[in-house]
Order: sequence, then structure tokens, then C-alpha cells
Amino acid sequence: MIVGFALYPLAYEALLATPAAPFAEAFLPAITFMVVVLYTGLFAMSFDFISGYTGYLSFGHAAFYGTGAYFVVLAANGQVPGIPGGTPFMITLLLGAVVAGLLALVIGSVSFRLTGVYFAMITLGFAQVIYELIRSWGYVSTNPTEGATVSGDALAIGVPYVDALSLDVGRLTGESVENLLGLGIDLSTTVVSYYALGIVVVGCYFAMQRILHSPFGRVMIAIRENEERARAVGYPTYRFKLAAFAISGFFGAVAGGVFAAYSRSVAPDGTFYFLVTADALITTIIGGFGTLAGPVFGTLFTQGLEDVLSTESGGVATLLREGLPANVLEADLFGVSLELFVNTAVDGRAPLYLGIIFVLFVLFVPNGILGTLRDRLGGTVGKRLPDYLRRYRR
Repeated sequence: MIVGFALYPLAYEALLATPAAPFAEAFLPAITFMVVVLYTGLFAMSFDFISGYTGYLSFGHAAFYGTGAYFVVLAANGQVPGIPGGTPFMITLLLGAVVAGLLALVIGSVSFRLTGVYFAMITLGFAQVIYELIRSWGYVSTNPTEGATVSGDALAIGVPYVDALSLDVGRLTGESVENLLGLGIDLSTTVVSYYALGIVVVGCYFAMQRILHSPFGRVMIAIRENEERARAVGYPTYRFKLAAFAISGFFGAVAGGVFAAYSRSVAPDGTFYFLVTADALITTIIGGFGTLAGPVFGTLFTQGLEDVLSTESGGVATLLREGLPANVLEADLFGVSLELFVNTAVDGRAPLYLGIIFVLFVLFVPNGILGTLRDRLGGTVGKRLPDYLRRYRR
């Protein structure tokens, strides 16, 4: 998966230079959409860390995503007490994640006294309280409902205070980075942002994976499978759930921070709103609960569908309108022209089809993409795929 993500920009640019360019633009996600896949995929992984491995659905997870995003922007603007403006992004990113982890401890200390749907609802309640606070708090912006913007230079991912080992990220499409890290490679800043954010996402993935494969992670799974039995054998499940919630909030804030670094602006509706958590829930279900990497596949699936059905140039609707002859577009199709059908049933209808696909996944593929693949292989892909391929070599 990591190799595929690493090679994607090169393969995409190569396809754009071939006669297959219209099809590549129509059916393959653009690099800007792949950047979205990275930070939303990381947020979905943080959601899966607590919900998929302990069985406690956190409907208020957007609170941590928004905390990380706003902390980075406010720190970049010199509005966080004790943190001077110009502090390296990587430092403010970690500090924002720590703040989100502490916030998770506060929310969890109350929420984990409940279980099931009551836990989900109380976390949603906490998140909505924070959302309304940010929407009306003049300190974060002169117009809180519209959010805040990073002022000054772009934020950099890399080694703090070492410019040669840092990469600026942000929406700077059209410009280029020459002689990247002294390697003689020229890349667009969109691709540079893609790789820089990718390093953060991969690092967070391996960190969460290591935690899940530790004794601590085994207790998380024991809580999911049978919390009463885990408590009966002597594990303080309340403390383990709190710690897992704090870790999940930490990585959720990292996702929010890299989102803020790339977009250079934040708004309450795009960070703290409960639908941000709903998106993570949908992508996790499609990718596979309790798989950690599954939410990335789910995010890639949903973002890819949105890109293919986008109303912007390059979507499949644009390909059909520009590639089909006029007489074909004007042909009658159940009482309407093909062009009208494309405009009404294809162009920009990603939410409609995503809803249908989501229902189908819940009914027929409840374990998600990666979960179903693991079931078919009899274990994780990394462990079972070599044996599976070896079988066909014989």
C-alpha cells in the first residue's frame, strides 16, 4: 500500500503525457484529491483505533481533529500564549496533539462511565458543545463562523530549525520546487505536499500499529471482545479505555494539524462539526472496522468516487460530454436525451451513489474491503499473501 501511494504521483503524471490522459483525468483521483485521502485517512485511522479496537463508538471524534487544526493555525498566528509566532510547525503539531490527548482524557473520564449508544451520544454532546463554543468565540477569529487563516509563511514538515530537511506544504498548485533536498529533482508543490503529508501519515500508522501489537493493544481487543471477562482477570479496563481514547485523540489532532497546514485555513464546520466524524465512520465501515489500514482504503474509495463524479473539469461527466458525438448526446434515452441524463444522474452525484454503496456494504460486506480480504486470506495480507501466492507458483 505504501509503495502504491509513493508511486502514484509519478504514474499519474506519466499517464497524463499519453493518449490515455482523458481517461486518467476522468477515472483516477487527482493529486490534490490524494492529499485529502492522506489526512482524512489518518483521521479515520484514529477513529478506528478507539472504535474498532475497543468497541466504543466515538461520535464526537471531530473535537480532537478540530483542536489540532485550530491549535496549529492559532500558534502560527502567535495567538497561543507561551508559543511565539514562527515556532516550527512540527513542534506546534505535537503540542496541539498533546492538548487534544488531554481533552480526550477529560471527555473520556465522564463518557466511559457509560457504554453502548449512551457513550456514543455523550461524546457527540461534548463535541457539539465545543463546536458551538468555537463558532461564537471571537478570540479564534474576527468572524468565528468563517474560521481562521494562517498568516505568514507556509508551514513546513520535517526537522525543526533545519531548512534543508524541511518541506513547505500548502495549496500552492502551479508553482514548483527546484532541486528538492539537493537531489536535482523538480516537483510541483502539490506533489511535495503529498509526499510530506504522506511521511506523517505513514509514521502515525506505524506508531498506532505498534501500540496495537503491544500488550496494551491486546487488552484493547480483550475489552472489545468481552470487557467483563477482561475486568474479571484483573485488568483495570477503565484506565485502559482512557489511555486508548487519549492516544486516539492525539492522532486525530495530528490529522487536523496537517489538514490545517495544507489548507492554511480552518473553519468550525470543516473541523468540529459532527459530520466530520460521520465521514470517518462511513470510510471506516467501507474499509473495515478493526483493521487500522482499512479506513485508508475506505477514504480512497469515497474520495475516488467523489473525484470521478466531480462537477469540475476532468470528471467522467466531462469526459462523456466532450468525448461523445453530438448525435449520441442528443439520442433519446427513456424520454430524455443522453446529455440531460449525464447532467442530472452522473455529474456531481457522488453523495447519492456513496449512500447507496454504503447501504450495500453494511448489508453484504459488513467487514469492509480490507476485513473481507483478510477473511478470504485467513489472516492479515502481509502474513498470508506470500503463502497464497506460493500456492499458485506450484
